[in-house]
Amino acid sequence: MLKLPDHSCVKPLASIEDSYELCRQITAKYSKTFYLGTLLMPEKKRRAIWAIYVWCRRTDELVDGPRASFTTNETLDEWELQLETVFTGTPVEDADVALVDTLKQFPLDIQPFRDMIEGQRMDLYRSRYETFEELKLYCYRVAGTVGLMTTPVMGVDDTARTAPWDVYQNLKNDPTEQAIALGIANQLTNILRDVGEDARRGRIYLPLEDLKRFDYTEEDLFNSVVDERWRELMRFQIQRARTFFTAAESGIGALSLDARFPVWTALMLYRGILNVIERNGYDVFSKRAYVPGPQKLTYLPIARIRATVL
Repeated sequence: MLKLPDHSCVKPLASIEDSYELCRQITAKYSKTFYLGTLLMPEKKRRAIWAIYVWCRRTDELVDGPRASFTTNETLDEWELQLETVFTGTPVEDADVALVDTLKQFPLDIQPFRDMIEGQRMDLYRSRYETFEELKLYCYRVAGTVGLMTTPVMGVDDTARTAPWDVYQNLKNDPTEQAIALGIANQLTNILRDVGEDARRGRIYLPLEDLKRFDYTEEDLFNSVVDERWRELMRFQIQRARTFFTAAESGIGALSLDARFPVWTALMLYRGILNVIERNGYDVFSKRAYVPGPQKLTYLPIARIRATVL
């Protein structure tokens, strides 16, 4: 029978303020690009995003963290039970305190959180994906779900749109599909950036059907071969990721006014990683693709304009 850890003999949990500060520090340390985007949000919203991010990170670390070798299906079952406890308003660990407070303020649904746990289960028994459709399901579970988690925090713009050119907003301000697309785009970017790191762990997230299409083998990948076959393969993958970023753009205008600037910024910063991969000659084996700090600042005025007029 599954049960939560007994915390009756341990120190009291963190206060709400201390829990949010813990979440802020973790977000700032492990996701600098994402953190920069959150700083552009109103305080209430950015704190909620930090709480969600930290739950997602803790979930990911169950299969990718330092103790991943000890994670089993039962571990994930217990983690899901802890999630359900949090959604009933009872925090179990310090970081849960902020998430419980977030749940009091925003209408978050538990299902995307459950779906993310299912994505981690995939990592327990899969290290290859034959087709892109298989990979897309994985990307939805581990990243598309983040869009669903955060959209209630961002909020949607209820302002009436009556002009003919606003017909496309007939999704009646429901940017759900675009939010999922942004999560998938981000995950595809992660996959391309981390090809070398994943290969060292024996994992290949690029669809095997695509490797075959460009006559590039698993052995080539494990040997870090960068040749014209690899470059063509990477160009194909980058274009796919950009397609999802483009699909995500149309949903930003449906968000609340105070969310559009940070979301545009985050999208542009993450998409910028693809540009860096190209500038590095598609060598993701020996060069880490990241957007330098000064360059990040150049995105801000463009994101501001897009948030205002699009």
